[in-house]
Amino acid sequence: MGVEPENTLRSFVHAERAGMDAIELDLHLSKDGALAVMHDADVDRTTDGTGAVAGMTLAELRELDAGQGERVPVFEEVLDAVRSPVQAEIKDVAAARALAEVIRRRDLADRIEVSSFHDEAVAEIAQLLPDVRTVLIASRWRADVVDRAKAVGAATLALNIRRLTLEVVEQAHGAGLRVIGWVVNTPEHLRLARAFELDGATTDFPEIRRAGRFTA
Repeated sequence: MGVEPENTLRSFVHAERAGMDAIELDLHLSKDGALAVMHDADVDRTTDGTGAVAGMTLAELRELDAGQGERVPVFEEVLDAVRSPVQAEIKDVAAARALAEVIRRRDLADRIEVSSFHDEAVAEIAQLLPDVRTVLIASRWRADVVDRAKAVGAATLALNIRRLTLEVVEQAHGAGLRVIGWVVNTPEHLRLARAFELDGATTDFPEIRRAGRFTA
């Protein structure tokens, strides 16, 4: 998030207090199988540590400073800290089954939306938890992106606002898919999201909330 250390409890609480419709977070599996909330595959950019998330235990991850004294949170800790709907992005395909288990155990189908760049992760969640909404994310895509989303059971396409076209939006809507744009951080991109009549958008700046429907 643009105003607080990303993927920290502090950032999620800020987004909720700003009135965001939902909170987006990123998931990797730690060495001992915990669902760590982290964007990158390694901890170098967002913490004071170095190394791959998958190569560290939860205890080791918790010792890191994720910004302004914040710790690396685990998924369930975020669920307990905020009440907003959550869009959980699977960064590591291996995290899909662990995430499905948490959603099932805590009966979160109505609160959680699962997204991923990985077709196989979206397909696995759709198969394991048919009642959970899923999102296929793409930065660059080919003409078959709508067919890909339908094939893996996704209800929504999340597409890079910088490359999004009205043709793709209309094709997706015609196929019964929702479309959200990422990342909408500028007035220009906000105008584009409105012009395309998107179903939603993600942003790093919750203050943009007053202008539309967003997740942070």
